Amino acid sequence: MPTHIHIIWRARSLNGKEHPKGSFLKYTAHEFKKLLSFDPLIPLSSFKINVHNKHYEFWQKDPLAVILYTRKVAFQKLDYIHFNPCAGKWKLVADPCDYYFSSAAFYEKGIQHFSFLRDIRDEF
Repeated sequence: MPTHIHIIWRARSLNGKEHPKGSFLKYTAHEFKKLLSFDPLIPLSSFKINVHNKHYEFWQKDPLAVILYTRKVAFQKLDYIHFNPCAGKWKLVADPCDYYFSSAAFYEKGIQHFSFLRDIRDEF
């Protein structure tokens, strides 16, 4: 998606200091900062903010996180994620499998673009 991401992930263990979502947001923000400091096309300054505890902001405040307690909820969210690039204002592709950054082709056609993908059917 041009402005946001949807992911389903599983924390295998807690790190003892913070919640998994907080760890993910913190780690990725540090990685974005490192990458953007060398990218002439996307200036790091476009993410600059003026607050006392940080200088840059990459994630919106209070991003939505939904715990997938049941198989039904997990597949409902997976369907939403797969059809998001096709729907509403985006209309990036007609078929979810055609959106490269989606796992739809993995589930529908067995095409795995990303080595980190795992089948959610094995989790529930």
